Amino acid sequence: MSDQTTLGQGPLSKTTLYILLSLGSILMLLPFLWMIISSFMTNHELLSINPRVFWPSTFQWNNYYRAMQVAPFGRYFFNSFVVAILGTIGELITTILAAYAFSRMKFWGRDILFAILLATMMVPNEILIIPNFITIANLGWVDRFEALIVPWLASVFSIFLLRQFFLGIPIQLSYAAKVDGCSDFKFLWYVMVPLAKPALITITLLTTISSWNAFLWPLIVTNITEMRTVPVGLAMFRGEAGSQYDLLMAATVLAVLPMFVLYLIMQKYIVAAASRSGLKG
Repeated sequence: MSDQTTLGQGPLSKTTLYILLSLGSILMLLPFLWMIISSFMTNHELLSINPRVFWPSTFQWNNYYRAMQVAPFGRYFFNSFVVAILGTIGELITTILAAYAFSRMKFWGRDILFAILLATMMVPNEILIIPNFITIANLGWVDRFEALIVPWLASVFSIFLLRQFFLGIPIQLSYAAKVDGCSDFKFLWYVMVPLAKPALITITLLTTISSWNAFLWPLIVTNITEMRTVPVGLAMFRGEAGSQYDLLMAATVLAVLPMFVLYLIMQKYIVAAASRSGLKG
C-alpha cells in the first residue's frame, strides 16, 4: 500500500485527484452555463445587482426569436457553414497530397522545400494580412466567398502533422503495393488515407473550428451584411442590439451551438485519435 501511495495510486490520492479535476471542470463550465442561463433571462434580471438572481423567474424562450429578428443570423450561419465546409475540404485535399509528397516521394530539393515551409510557421499571421488583402483586392474578391476560402486552403501545420503520421506507416506497404502494380495515387487513397484516419479527423476538427471562429480576416474582406460570418455578425450585433444583453447572450449561444454539436458527434473519434496518436506501424 505504501508503494501505491508513493506513486500516487492510493485511494486518498485518487480521491484528491478526482476532486481537483471536478473543481477544474466546474470552473471551466461556469461561464458556459451562465451564458446559457442568462440567455433565458430578461434584460432586467441579467443587469440586476442582486446576487440571488442567478436563475430566470420565467424562461424567455422568445429571446432567441427576437435575436434572429434583430440581425440576419440565418445568412451569417449560411456563410459560416459554406466557409467552414469548403475550407476544410480544400485543406484536406492539399494536406493529403503535400504530406504524401514530402513523406513518400523523392524529388530534388524536397527537404529544403519542407524546411522553408516549416519556417513560414514562425511568421505571425498579422504580418501577412496587408499583402494578402492587397492580393485579394487586386483579384476583385472583396465581399466574395473566394476571399474567405482560398487564402486558407493550405496549412503548413496540417501538412507537418499528417506527414509525421505518414512517416510512421511502414515503407514496406508501399513496396508491396508497387509490386502489385498499384499507382501512387491508388496507394495513397486506398492504403495511406484509411490508416491516417485519426490524424485526418484531428485536422478536420481543428480546421473546421478555426474556420468557424475566424474573426479578423472575415472582418477585413467583408464590407456588406450579406457576406458576414457568425463571429463578425455577432460583433456587429453588439452595436445593433445596444444594451439588450439578453439578446446578445441568446445570439452567442446560437453561435456556439454548431461547434458544440460537432464535438458531441465527433467525441468518440477524438478519443480514438488521442489514444492511437502514439502508435507506430
